[in-house]
Amino acid sequence: MSVDQRRARDYVDFDGTPGTWNAITDVPGVEVGYATLVEGEDVRTGVTAILPLGSDRVGTALAAGMFSFNGNGEFTGSHWVEESGSLALPVAITNTHAVGPVHRGVIDWSLAQRPALQESWHLPVVGETFDGYLNDINGRHVREETAAAALDAATSGPLAEGSVGGGTGMNCYGFKAGTGTSSRRVTVGEQEYVVGVLTQANFGGRRQLTVRGRPLGTQLLDDNPMQDTARSAPPGSGSCITVVATDAPLLPLQCKALARRVTLGLARTGTTGSHFSGDVFLAFSTANPGALGSGIGAAPSGIQRLEFVPWPAINPLYGAVVEATEEAVVNALVAADTMIGRDGHRSPGFPNDVLRG
Repeated sequence: MSVDQRRARDYVDFDGTPGTWNAITDVPGVEVGYATLVEGEDVRTGVTAILPLGSDRVGTALAAGMFSFNGNGEFTGSHWVEESGSLALPVAITNTHAVGPVHRGVIDWSLAQRPALQESWHLPVVGETFDGYLNDINGRHVREETAAAALDAATSGPLAEGSVGGGTGMNCYGFKAGTGTSSRRVTVGEQEYVVGVLTQANFGGRRQLTVRGRPLGTQLLDDNPMQDTARSAPPGSGSCITVVATDAPLLPLQCKALARRVTLGLARTGTTGSHFSGDVFLAFSTANPGALGSGIGAAPSGIQRLEFVPWPAINPLYGAVVEATEEAVVNALVAADTMIGRDGHRSPGFPNDVLRG
């Protein structure tokens, strides 16, 4: 994927050392694809697909864990992730009313990739945030083939951000935002690992916005059409889906612990969490592939073993999640341009130069 765009580090420094692309795809094996729908005046939506081990290893179980900071949102398959501590199929993110076709699309695509999966049952992980301010969210614009297109487009390397994929119609802190990603290299003992984050940022009021400790939101109260009472977004429209990946070997409960730390990264950007927000996070480890079985019903024979980072040594991974989440949110803001969508609703682009102040 050829990417030439603005990023937050063009304007401000962040803690930690990023990977080569400063993206979730710095974690070896992880691939990301987008299907972006910008059609006419009213369609501003899409699908983001994350393949934990690429298309060749769909159906291979990985240790995983989830955390709901605030539950006004959907992440399908979450009960099985909690029960089994595993993830075996691609992860997709879209808009709130498109979860159904994307869920079906992930199943169809996965079965086509791995015909051997036909004999089992499947619970894909599909998350959502609300894009109804800019998008005709009740229209059937996202279909099964949209999910398949995002999955087919998945690749490693640098990633586009802002108004792409599932983030196409999303807003954050009263500005146009959407998809953001970042990564960190960390050392645990003598071993180096990568932690990558991808977020669909669609949350926060303008006054809350904080960047690297600077309360910028209170300086940027003008040009805030989402606060216009005639055009305000409904309750539940502010949400965040975040996926964390790492090649560090982890237990499922350790993955859940990483997912919880997303909350601290979001807090650095100013949000306090809305009652009507759906803030749900998933973390997985690409180490120990298959040690948890298929994750979709097959029972491995014999005793299985997992390598894992000792709990007392896990703190560098926690810090990496917090740092990368903070930067991913700001990347989403910096990359997105002003967008006009449904019924003429307008979401202004973030004034990036204020970050240099």
